[in-house]
Amino acid sequence: MNIEEFKARLKGYKREDIIVTEHADLRADFRKIDLEEVKNNIVNPERLVFIKEVKSKFLNERKFECYFAYSENFCHKYVLTINRKVIIVTIIIINRKWQKFIKK
Repeated sequence: MNIEEFKARLKGYKREDIIVTEHADLRADFRKIDLEEVKNNIVNPERLVFIKEVKSKFLNERKFECYFAYSENFCHKYVLTINRKVIIVTIIIINRKWQKFIKK
């Protein structure tokens, strides 16, 4: 799946379709990230610059690492599981040149 297809798929979800796991909630609180901002990034993915599909435990879902860029030195990385809902598995802040992570 390319990034434009993924963005279109995310735009098809509503805020009510987003589930935040306990782990993601704890990580957001610890890292001082507003969950409303995270949900907004998911339903309006203008900042989404890179996705990478990763292995999922279950057959009927797909898991992605998603990078949402704010600047050259700051981005959010969300691990999302997608089936009928969007499940936020974890939230990470990257405070350095995030482009290196994408090139790997």
